[in-house]
Amino acid sequence: MSSSAFPRSLSHALAPYGWDDDWAAAFTSYADRGLLPGRVVRVDRGQCDLATAEGPVRADTAFVTPHDPMRVLCTGDWAAVDPAGDPRFVRAYLPRRTAFVRNTSSNRSEGQILAANVDHAIIAVSLAAELDLGRIERFLALAWESGAQPLVVLTKADLVPDPVGLSYLVEDVAGAAPGVQVLPVSSATGDGVEVLRAVVSDGTSVLLGQSGAGKSTLANALLGADVMEVQTIRDVDGKGRHTTTTRNLLVLPGGGVLIDTPGLRGVGLWDAETGVGQVFAEIEDLAADCRFHDCAHEAEPGCAVLAAIEDGSLPERRLESFRKLLRENRRIVAKTDARLRNEIRRDWRLKSAEGRMNMAAKGRTR
Repeated sequence: MSSSAFPRSLSHALAPYGWDDDWAAAFTSYADRGLLPGRVVRVDRGQCDLATAEGPVRADTAFVTPHDPMRVLCTGDWAAVDPAGDPRFVRAYLPRRTAFVRNTSSNRSEGQILAANVDHAIIAVSLAAELDLGRIERFLALAWESGAQPLVVLTKADLVPDPVGLSYLVEDVAGAAPGVQVLPVSSATGDGVEVLRAVVSDGTSVLLGQSGAGKSTLANALLGADVMEVQTIRDVDGKGRHTTTTRNLLVLPGGGVLIDTPGLRGVGLWDAETGVGQVFAEIEDLAADCRFHDCAHEAEPGCAVLAAIEDGSLPERRLESFRKLLRENRRIVAKTDARLRNEIRRDWRLKSAEGRMNMAAKGRTR
């Protein structure tokens, strides 16, 4: 069955959820088996809710629950579900166009998929608390790695009534987010909401951030209704409790789809070297002019990155954050890559040997 062979009613019913001709073509083999396409709007305890042309469907995920956590069904997936039955089962899901993945907090170092098939990654940062540029850079690295286009939204902008002060905060964040739009928004006054609504009206967006960042309030502003529950924020530290406890896919009235997520306490990297490089694009550009191609930007002669630190064109904080995220990512990858583990051990042995030789040389010159 070709993509054009899908009933017009099916395509029309699923279009608000992001269904298009490419998804229809990818679903052809499942359609030939009589299965029904649907988009996963929520996953909970071995079951999921799907939006289908027949309406909402509750289905069991037992057939698509592998041992690999990177392959479990996720909010945003397009799935193939039984057309009838009690219970109904999801039989498969289509290959993902993009996937937002973080490292879990477990000692086993496993990836966790937070959302699938996302076009825009909206990173919500509250202006009710002091900006943490390092955390923003971490979110951005994961967003770039996912394949989605990041957008930083500074929520609760009404708490910074001075336009000059607000512009400085936007400038600080923009310096940590090259190539990314930084948008101050106030759900209370509506400032910036229409601009954000225009961005999310095209494709699927995922809303990310810490608890208390104002994600649920922002989601309500985009939805034009109080759909998401909002908790009171603690005055002592500007943080809130987890309002959203599951990842929910919502159709926006102005077009587009929004995936709201619970507040994230931890955002560990997961094989995100490319994403880190995009966040720190200016350092990557500078490194191309270093004398040595494997320059570590620590004490090497002819280091263009260190020269930029000295002349003030590159903030030292950016370099330190770059190093930190690269080290973390390298450790995570090494846990699942034996070759890289061996390389790290070899580098450590070489550096240890060099250190011993330098100490011995110093002893002979005394």
